[in-house]
Amino acid sequence: MIKRMVIMLLATGAVFGGLYWFQNFKAGIIKQVMAGMSNPPQTVSTAVAARMPWQDEIEAVGTLKAANGADLALEVSGIVQNISFKSGDSVSAGQTLLQLAAQEDIAKLASLQATLDNYVITLDRDKAQQAIKAVSQATVDTDTANVRNAQALVDQQKAVVAQKTLTAPFGGRLGIRSVDLGQYLTAGTTVVTLQALDPLYVDVYLPQQALSRLKVGQEVNTTVDVYPGRVFKGEISAINPKVDSTTRNVLVRATIKNPDGALLPGMFTKVAIAIGSVQQLVTLPQTAIVYNPYGDSVFIVDDKAKGDQAQGVARQTFVKTGNVRGDNVAVVDGIQPGDKVVIAGQLKLRNGTPVNIDNSHVPPAEDAPVVTDQ
Repeated sequence: MIKRMVIMLLATGAVFGGLYWFQNFKAGIIKQVMAGMSNPPQTVSTAVAARMPWQDEIEAVGTLKAANGADLALEVSGIVQNISFKSGDSVSAGQTLLQLAAQEDIAKLASLQATLDNYVITLDRDKAQQAIKAVSQATVDTDTANVRNAQALVDQQKAVVAQKTLTAPFGGRLGIRSVDLGQYLTAGTTVVTLQALDPLYVDVYLPQQALSRLKVGQEVNTTVDVYPGRVFKGEISAINPKVDSTTRNVLVRATIKNPDGALLPGMFTKVAIAIGSVQQLVTLPQTAIVYNPYGDSVFIVDDKAKGDQAQGVARQTFVKTGNVRGDNVAVVDGIQPGDKVVIAGQLKLRNGTPVNIDNSHVPPAEDAPVVTDQ
C-alpha cells in the first residue's frame, strides 16, 4: 500500500514537473518570436533633395565621320618612282605625295610640244604673208586648225603625265602608306588614306518624335570612352528631310570641333543634344528611386523625438521622375527641397522602420560620371 502511494506521488510530481517545463518552454518560444517581430533600427545612407538647374537632353549614340575623307589611289598603272610623304603626316591641299615613273610620257609630251611650237610659227608666218596677199585665207585657216589640234594633243599628254602624280585633294592627316618604292602599282590601288579631322561629323538616328525639338544650330555635346570626362562641343548642321519608313527614325548630323585631332573618324560616340530652356528642378541620385510596375517611390527619413534610439523613421512616398542626367534624376513631383531621402539600404525598409544614418561611404552623384580603373 505504501509502495503504491509512493509511485502515485512520483507520477504526480512528474506530471506537474512536465507541465512547468512546458510552460517555461512555451514562454521562451513566445519571447523569441516577439523578439523576431520587433523592428530594430536599420542603417541607411541618405541625401538631401535640392533644387538645381536642369537642362533636358536627348541622348543617342553615333559614329564620327570626317568632313572630308578618302582612300587615295591613281588612275593609271606604273612603277613607284618617288614617295614624298611619311605615314601619319599632316598635308595641305595640292601637296605631292607619290610619283610614278613617267619618262616615256614626258618625252612624248616634249615631242607634241615641239610640233605645236612649229605650227604656231607657221601660223604667225602665214598671217604675215596674208597681210601682203602672199597666201590665201584658206592657208591661214588650215594653220589655225593645226595649232588647235596640236594644242589639244599637248593638253591630253599633260593629263597623262599628271595622272602619274598623286596629290592631296584636301588638307588633312595621312594614314599608313600601303605601297613601297619600286613597286608596280595597278590602277585603283589604295596608296594611303587621307582624313580631314577638324571639324568632324557625327551622325545619329533619333526617333521622329524628337523632330519638333530639333533645329539646325542647336548645341551638341559629344563624349567618347577613349577620353573619359572630356566633352567635345558642336552643333547640329543638318537634319535629313526624310524619315526612315522602316525604323521611323530621322538622321541628324552634327559638326564637332576637333582642333587637336583627338577624335578619329569611325569612333563610337555618345551624343547629348540640349533641348528646351534651363529649369529649376528637384534632383536626387538615381539610387534613391525604388522602381516598381505600380509606381516609383522613395523613402524619406523623418526626424524622431529626442530620447529615441534611432535617428529617424522611414516613410515611403510615391514620386514622378523626369529625365536622367549621369547619376542624377529629376523628380517632378513627390519630393520637396530639403527632404532627407534614403539612397542606400531601401531593401531593409518599410513604412515606419526606424533608421540610423551613415553617410561615411556615399560616393558623389555626378552629372557626367567618369569610370576609372581601380
